[in-house]
Amino acid sequence: MGNNGDTYYDFEEADAFVNGSIERPKVLLPLLLLVVTFITTTISGAFFEGANPFKYPVDFFQGLSFSVPFLLILGTHELGHFFASRYHGVSTTLPIFIPGPPVPPMIGTFGAVIKIKSPITTRRALIDIGAAGPLSGFVVALLVTAWGVKLSWLVPVPAPSGETVNLGSSLAFQAIGYLVYGPIPEGLSIFVHPMAFAGWLGLFVTSINLLPLGQLDGGHLVYAVTARHHRFISMAFVVILLILGLKTWPGWFVWAILISIIGLRHPPTRDVSLPLDGRRKAICWANLLVFILTFTPAPFYIT
Repeated sequence: MGNNGDTYYDFEEADAFVNGSIERPKVLLPLLLLVVTFITTTISGAFFEGANPFKYPVDFFQGLSFSVPFLLILGTHELGHFFASRYHGVSTTLPIFIPGPPVPPMIGTFGAVIKIKSPITTRRALIDIGAAGPLSGFVVALLVTAWGVKLSWLVPVPAPSGETVNLGSSLAFQAIGYLVYGPIPEGLSIFVHPMAFAGWLGLFVTSINLLPLGQLDGGHLVYAVTARHHRFISMAFVVILLILGLKTWPGWFVWAILISIIGLRHPPTRDVSLPLDGRRKAICWANLLVFILTFTPAPFYIT
């Protein structure tokens, strides 16, 4: 999975795999990066709690309520891809976490990646591998969000100052908030606990990966369903992201540019003749529903 979970296909390594020269997944580097990412996300989580682990090292542990659930969501997403790939005999790296700056507004990580290193044989396998991450990560993100929202509390909406950063709400987050608090009275909003923020990020990451672009998870599913139109759909969604960048959140510009640089094309499956069965079509519809539930047009806004 690329940034925060998208899978990437390496053509050179795939050719090498066919020739029998691919090694088994390496463990040391992924494990080391996981440890480093655990440290950086925990430091960020401590800052979210109002602590300063650089000044008071014992405050480090206050960040666990953010780092543990968030890495659990990312890890579940990546392992979903990993085990689905293994099931279909596809060689991949182990999940590789990418540490980031540990000082807010950064969250201590740029997500996680997993690289596919051998050809995917059929469209059915492509759907299984592409869908396993978002669906498994979504379930864990829902549980984390529900728990975190229950630990959160309602506060008066602050007066507009032009400096307050707010989180947008996906349909899934709104539904969880309603189940926990019921209709929220006017003038109040949810002040999210770090665990709720981890769950919110997990839902956001899921929606990003389900964008029908290039070799993101959503791109895999689109290619499996309609390979002929994959590139056109990818280009159309780049335009949509650019429009959203103008209208809602400038961060969409970054995603549009980043994904365009990585590439909008998709490698072919070896066997294109095997049709999709009912189960795979249902999986695609389920992922579309997850995308609708998790997508937030304006994930961050200032009041």
